Amino acid sequence: MVDNKSAALDAVLVALADPTRRAILKSLARKERTVSEIAEPHKMTLAGISKHLMVLERAKLVVKRREGRIQHCRLDPKPLRSVAALLLEYKVFWESRFDALERLMRETHPKGNPDA
Repeated sequence: MVDNKSAALDAVLVALADPTRRAILKSLARKERTVSEIAEPHKMTLAGISKHLMVLERAKLVVKRREGRIQHCRLDPKPLRSVAALLLEYKVFWESRFDALERLMRETHPKGNPDA
């Protein structure tokens, strides 16, 4: 059974899996932009960009607001915290493995000479 936290993390990871969506987030990290401004550097139709924005909205990474007919988008970085926490778990895991490997190497080859 998938809990809400896990589903939210999955949505963020799916959103981050695409290079176009990562580029959109990078752009929005600098400032709020309209959908047209987001689409322009990607040489993509507004419909194509809208599909990417829907994935980012589902992951709660992008918040839209309307001003007349124009939609403005901004980044909400809060959902990235769950990704950072996940990566930190793996960082701690791998650092402990590398520390254990280093200890083993020192015990096995105390002078730093692997041929000893």
